[in-house]
Amino acid sequence: MDIRQITPRYSVSPQINPSDLPAIKAAGFSKVICNRPDAENPPSHQAAAMAEAAAAAGIAFEVLPLTHQTMTPENVAKQFEMVDAAGEGPVLAYCASGTRCTVVWALSQAGKASADDILGTAAEAGYMLEQLRPHLEG
Repeated sequence: MDIRQITPRYSVSPQINPSDLPAIKAAGFSKVICNRPDAENPPSHQAAAMAEAAAAAGIAFEVLPLTHQTMTPENVAKQFEMVDAAGEGPVLAYCASGTRCTVVWALSQAGKASADDILGTAAEAGYMLEQLRPHLEG
């Protein structure tokens, strides 16, 4: 696993394995959000299999498949409604590389923080999102 903290409440990761979920729970995460569409994964890593593994590990699991086309303001808001509804403990969102999960966070911060601060936070986690600057400043 390659979990990268974006904020104390929100971390991101590249694709996780079903067998990782007990360790994710043990690390204190209260919820996992899958941002990866099923079409990108073999059946063993699709949302239903991951949800089953999460249930067995005792961790909440939600699915919001994101692509460039579905990175809408509505889906950005929905992602953080899921985070807010998680209760205690941080949330881990994953996709293929963690980039989409970081992009959705960055877009949620537009108007709340400066573009430099948002991009700097993403960069500290290893995600270079300079291409988002016009959206963050707009």
